[in-house]
Amino acid sequence: MKVELTKLFQMLPFLFNAAIKNADHKKLTRHIINLNQQNSVQGIINEMSVCLKEILNYRLFAFVIQRETGIDVWLDPRMYRKSLESVFIQDFNLSGDSEINYLNHTFQSDEKEHEFSLENLVSYLLDEQKCQGKIYMLPNRNMPDYHDDIVGMILKSTGIALSKQINIEHLTNAATLDPLTGCYNRREFEEQIRKNIASAKRHQTPLSVFMFDIDHFKKVNDTYGHQAGDKVLQHVSNIVKKNIRTGDILARYGGEEFIAILPSTGKKEAMELSERLRQQIEDQSIVTESGEIWVTASFGISSLASSNKQADSADMLKLIEDADTMMYKAKLNGRNTIMPSLTEIQT
Repeated sequence: MKVELTKLFQMLPFLFNAAIKNADHKKLTRHIINLNQQNSVQGIINEMSVCLKEILNYRLFAFVIQRETGIDVWLDPRMYRKSLESVFIQDFNLSGDSEINYLNHTFQSDEKEHEFSLENLVSYLLDEQKCQGKIYMLPNRNMPDYHDDIVGMILKSTGIALSKQINIEHLTNAATLDPLTGCYNRREFEEQIRKNIASAKRHQTPLSVFMFDIDHFKKVNDTYGHQAGDKVLQHVSNIVKKNIRTGDILARYGGEEFIAILPSTGKKEAMELSERLRQQIEDQSIVTESGEIWVTASFGISSLASSNKQADSADMLKLIEDADTMMYKAKLNGRNTIMPSLTEIQT
């Protein structure tokens, strides 16, 4: 009897580990099924993040997707951003943090962050036909011996799902996005602003628009060349995209002019956002093969009154015209400034 008990006790760790492994693989199977039911890049990555958090209990997780220009990053938690950016820049051969687009966070310049040691950081490469990227993780406890198997299976499933979704989005984006900046094109902007005006009227919520223009952009092209000018457009639009909310809409309206729709945003909040963007554009240089370039931008702001529930094309035209007029006045006022409309548009 003592011999049998001794053998049983000796087998307990093995049985315990086998039970945990079996449970983890059941969780993995459930998450892979959920992952393949997602219909967006962010949904797919979020499901992968939840899966690895549940099974491996990481302290830090980052998933990086290589794009034609720069990288997209999903980060959890947000407080370790600064420590990781140097790794991203080196691993993906970036020129700086301006080429990093965060999918699930918007950061403020004065945000508090925590540094951590990179000594225990582990990474795994993803290389699918239409999706190249990398997972970074900082374990929170000793990893099980099947750790690499778990990561390998979820990464393979994620790569296949992402490749399929990216292919779908490429087909959609070709019709709606400006190919240079990745902002919405003018036609899609007009469709989006009609929808947002109708929604603002229906729910009696505020709506604001800002339009901005890069100051002396012709001089940039004439001095540094059109390739450098293209990089300026990409750089400035990336600043704006990184600092607006997920539900806000940024479009390239023409040449060096951009326009943004800000749902549920009053004039005061639109002014505060525009001022932050204006300051960031002024403070950041653009490094090009032709030299370092500094630019500024002029902003015009208009807002929609929500007193009338009937929305029509006149609202759209008036909003755009008012923002354009205010932007022109900002230029007359010396450039590198913001100019709000004095009245809300009434319909």
